[in-house]
Amino acid sequence: MASQDWVDKDFYKILGVAKDASDADIKKAYRKLARQHHPDTNAGNVASEKKFKDISEAYSVLSDADERQQYDAIRAMGGGARFAPGGSGGAGGGAGFEDLFGGLFTGGSGRHSGGYSTAGGIPPEFADLFGGAGGGFGGGGQSFQRAPQKGADRTASTSISFAGSIRGTTIGLREPDGEVIDVRVPAGIKDGQKVRVRGKGQYGPAGNGDLMVTVSVKPHDFYVRDGDNLRIHVPVTFPEAALGADIEVPTIDGDKVKVRVPAGTPSGRTLRVKGRGVKHSRATGDLLVTIDVAVPRKLNKEAEEAVKAFAAATAGEDVRAELAAKARL
Repeated sequence: MASQDWVDKDFYKILGVAKDASDADIKKAYRKLARQHHPDTNAGNVASEKKFKDISEAYSVLSDADERQQYDAIRAMGGGARFAPGGSGGAGGGAGFEDLFGGLFTGGSGRHSGGYSTAGGIPPEFADLFGGAGGGFGGGGQSFQRAPQKGADRTASTSISFAGSIRGTTIGLREPDGEVIDVRVPAGIKDGQKVRVRGKGQYGPAGNGDLMVTVSVKPHDFYVRDGDNLRIHVPVTFPEAALGADIEVPTIDGDKVKVRVPAGTPSGRTLRVKGRGVKHSRATGDLLVTIDVAVPRKLNKEAEEAVKAFAAATAGEDVRAELAAKARL
């Protein structure tokens, strides 16, 4: 802005604040007046357009600590004096205004040092007042683009059973006002994943936001989820592991599936059953069956004799023969 304007215009009066007003008071006054006189709400109102320019100009100076200090100093020294546009100070033809005070200004072309135009523009920190609208007054016309904003999203959390995560379920979330929001949890959801309920967020001119629900899945005593696969541990007898056997194991579908245990299967080996894991719209996992060879705590006389006979028959085998080589550093 022209330096002469800093003498002619009382920015404090324009914003309706005292000269010792705090930064917070100045910002509050600007927000109120900007809402009242913004061109989006006063289309074609020339008086409001001029007022909006003035309050934006005033705020651009008073909101900057350095420029406010310079403005106060110039107002105190300039008093009610008037300076000719050419810089000659009255009949005496003394030094012009710019010559006297030019060193005090950081931006000589009427631009606020913060980087936004004072000719009617909105400071970035107040863009939320008008839905993010920006613009200025150029060539006597107005140019504003106002994009309606969607409401903000809200968040919530819930806990469901393991069965609910596998098959899908619907839970109800109760609002403080008593309204119940139905949340449809899809089959196959993982612990910690989110479900979006559209239109149940905060209100906005371009539509409500969404409700984002974080889902916690309670663990199961038998099944353990591993991605889209399910892991289970199944005990087998020593003869089944040594000789091989067909065993039945339960599945999440409620039925049983036969699993072939190859002869010589050691404890800890995992067998895969295709397509018996978690099922959802994008994939189907497998059932991973880990074999645990069960050792009986007590043997009857006949079983004890059989084990002794087995030990005698396999006395030449050393199952720990390779340990020493594996243990070398």
